[in-house]
Amino acid sequence: MNIFVGNLSYSTTDDSLRTMFEQHGEVTSAKVISSRDTGRSRGFGFVEMPNDEEAQAAIGALDGTDVDGRTLRVGKAHEKTERGSGGGRPPRQERW
Repeated sequence: MNIFVGNLSYSTTDDSLRTMFEQHGEVTSAKVISSRDTGRSRGFGFVEMPNDEEAQAAIGALDGTDVDGRTLRVGKAHEKTERGSGGGRPPRQERW
């Protein structure tokens, strides 16, 4: 199961994120998302756990907890969706 972890401290690393979740089961991967421009943490990350029961236990145990002075938001990650072309404007309609 892919888990979203929000409101992370900017000092959280991939390793410290992994350690948080390993207390609740096997972790396949843990990644803190960084800004492309600055390399600084964006304050959220994702954890992959192969066992759904362990993942649910981790979500229940960690959601709403205080870590480094920040209240974590932890939940099942939504599947990535295709983004539109941007611009926020619908395609131009031809007039007859």
